[in-house]
Amino acid sequence: MSEYLNDTFKTIHNRKTVRHFTEQTISDELLLELVKAGMAAPTALNTQPWEFIIINDKNTMKKFAGSLQFSKMLDSATSAIVVCTNPEKANGKHMDFAVIDATLASENILLAAESLGLGGAWVALHPKDVAVTYIRGELGIPESIVPLNIIPLGYPTGSEHVKDKFNPDIIHYEKW
Repeated sequence: MSEYLNDTFKTIHNRKTVRHFTEQTISDELLLELVKAGMAAPTALNTQPWEFIIINDKNTMKKFAGSLQFSKMLDSATSAIVVCTNPEKANGKHMDFAVIDATLASENILLAAESLGLGGAWVALHPKDVAVTYIRGELGIPESIVPLNIIPLGYPTGSEHVKDKFNPDIIHYEKW
């Protein structure tokens, strides 16, 4: 099986949630590349309903770390990307697809970060109304836009390790 492992597979299998970052900052160029990777995600009906907010302000991230559930890693992150979805781009009637599309964009960002030696984590906002409302207010996000998650980013300290999640017991062939 290992004969099939190329760089893409290695990146996927080495990706981990990173919660501890060094103080080294990420260049604007790399952050833009991460967002471009997000925009390369598959999208239902090619609607591309995503929107992105890049955050580099440490005070903003510290404030979010103290205000949002499960977001303590924002305190040590040097940057973050808020991934949003715009249901209007999904013809207003495909909200489920719009959320899925933005989720795929988020995974692309996390995989691209791993491939560049960066680390990140998924901090959910949607469907938690309190978190969505809070982030909308703090970042001036219009009511029509849904902030899906925040991805804290930075250079990992190396304290996190890959977990083997492979479980052959949940694989079915042809039928359940």
